[in-house]
Amino acid sequence: MMNEWLWILFAVMNFGMLILVYRIFGKPGLFVWIGMSTVVANIQVVKTIELFGLTATLGNIIYGTAFLATDILNEKYGKSDAKKAVWLGFSTLIAMTIMMQFALQFQPGPGDFAQDSLTTLFGLVPRIALGSLVAYLISQYFDVFIYTKIKAMLPDPKFLWIRNNGSTMISQLLDSAIFCSIAFLGQYPFQIWLEIFITTYIIKFIVAAIDTPFLYMAKKIRKTV
Repeated sequence: MMNEWLWILFAVMNFGMLILVYRIFGKPGLFVWIGMSTVVANIQVVKTIELFGLTATLGNIIYGTAFLATDILNEKYGKSDAKKAVWLGFSTLIAMTIMMQFALQFQPGPGDFAQDSLTTLFGLVPRIALGSLVAYLISQYFDVFIYTKIKAMLPDPKFLWIRNNGSTMISQLLDSAIFCSIAFLGQYPFQIWLEIFITTYIIKFIVAAIDTPFLYMAKKIRKTV
């Protein structure tokens, strides 16, 4: 159970740091966090762990904080700022991908020890890279759309948890479906593909549930910028 307890602590730490950044820096802090989290998630996703009897990637928590950040923006500042944040995260991911592909092309020096490690972290597998980019953009935009619709139907503050969980859990299902389809469909037998898809979404579902108290914390922070 070591991984499970560490994972829960890691989730609380990640969401807690997001709220701390928002408390200190306000709305600009959320924009910076979204750009940072998309990059870090795509580095952490290289590492796989055993969790609750499932094989999972490590990047799901930091990736989930990006959805929380857009929900905070949508709740407190409106759909326009949330959409701007989605494009910021997408642009950051594109820029990081391009820069690291160029960096990998440099011939390493005789004493270099980092090239192989950088290749492991940033070497592109085209289908996985495409799946990650497309899934991020579509699912984040869908998250903003669903959150806005639920907020219009249920504007009362007591329904904040429905807005958060409903938008994030549905958009994370879409994210998992798009990523797994582009990256793995046809690469594995369908039964294996289905297991990858289901386990990926289960972990993201748990992360989405964990972030709810942190949205309430952000809601109480009085920041106008």
